[in-house]
Amino acid sequence: MSQFESDYEQTQDDIDNRADQLNPNNDSYWQSRGEEERPEDWEDQ
Repeated sequence: MSQFESDYEQTQDDIDNRADQLNPNNDSYWQSRGEEERPEDWEDQ
């Protein structure tokens, strides 16, 4: 096992949440960066 691996196995919910937080088209992306929701001008940012 490498230093980056662990005994923790991600659930599909964990994987989905991470994908949402990395997708600027998703409210979770903006919420994880301190915004309440996706801004109206999000494509310009």
